[in-house]
Amino acid sequence: MSHTAAPGARQLTGVRWALLFGNFTIGCGVMVTAGTLNDLSRSLQVSVAVAGQLISVAAVLIALCAPLLAAVVAGIDRRRLLTLSLLWFAAWHGVSALMPSFAALLPVRAISVLSAAVFTPQAAAALGVMVPPAQRGQAITFALLGWSLASVLGMPLSAWIGETWGWRWAFGGVGLLALAAAAGVWRAMPDGVRPAALSWASWASVFTQPALMAVVFVTVLSAAGQFTLFSYFAPYYRQVLGASPAEISGLFLWFGAIGLAGNLLLTRHVDRIGADRAVALTLGCMAVSLLLWPLGRSVLLMMVVTMPWALGCFASNAGQQARLVQAAPVLAPALIALNSSAMYAGQALGAASGGAMMAPFGYGPLHWVGLAWLLLAIALSVWAARRMAAGAAADVAKVAAADAAPLRG
Repeated sequence: MSHTAAPGARQLTGVRWALLFGNFTIGCGVMVTAGTLNDLSRSLQVSVAVAGQLISVAAVLIALCAPLLAAVVAGIDRRRLLTLSLLWFAAWHGVSALMPSFAALLPVRAISVLSAAVFTPQAAAALGVMVPPAQRGQAITFALLGWSLASVLGMPLSAWIGETWGWRWAFGGVGLLALAAAAGVWRAMPDGVRPAALSWASWASVFTQPALMAVVFVTVLSAAGQFTLFSYFAPYYRQVLGASPAEISGLFLWFGAIGLAGNLLLTRHVDRIGADRAVALTLGCMAVSLLLWPLGRSVLLMMVVTMPWALGCFASNAGQQARLVQAAPVLAPALIALNSSAMYAGQALGAASGGAMMAPFGYGPLHWVGLAWLLLAIALSVWAARRMAAGAAADVAKVAAADAAPLRG
């Protein structure tokens, strides 16, 4: 932080809650498409696979823009930047609700979610410079609880609104929510929060460290594994399980509630058990659900099958953010932006691969494709953890050797 004194404990608590609510809003907006996919497909007269392109195209644009925007906004005061990003989110979700066709909605949807490329990584980067180093992991995962809350409240509500009143009302509701979040951030954030801008050399340092880039690619693979199937939860529940609108909302609510519990557990224990181990556990939980997916032949059985997935879903990304910040605090703004980009790239990859498989083969093979992505993520995560541990041990050995050199002399 520059130009101001460090915030007190009370003010910092307000900031953390405001950023949590901001992430809740961003999460509701990002997930509103998946929650309303049934009505989007029906209302705009396109297939479910085509409607799923709203997820893929928006995610691709965020993935490409997150690192670029991180460089562009580096010098902007975070109070103004985060507030403006939420106002952008509000305005374009209002416009989205007025679009008359799929062709008109697609580019507007992509533009609207650019805020997600700014808000989540820059909120985490701001916390990284506002809190003491020992509390960074917990502060960042606390703010990211907003995404879990969005899955608990936002996604089930958007699914219910979409099934009852239509997708336009759900999109408009996100716009109103974003206005409230913008006011909260403006009130809570102090002036003068500006994480240090990264030089081109710093960016080059990120891209030339294999272990750090491997962690980022873990996010790509895990998001691809999830969104191969997650993108199509709503139509799957309706067409395969025969779930009613209330049951669909209930399944989303159950998933989100368990996801919130998983994120709370991670927030409480991440600094104690270590981010590497926490990520490994969350990825393993999601793989178990995908392996057992065919057993979810009813609404009740599906609730059981999705429990491990929900426990690991949002906690995994929070763990990844903490993992990167702890590994290289100086490079945190770039790493967090890259990780957000990786998350959306994985979402696009997963939604696209799911749609491509669903068109000729139906829903049957989707969980196997998702499981394959996740197994790759687990393998790469283990390799990255070992590589970083070996690097840390080498650094300790160098310091010890340097300290011993004068004694030998």
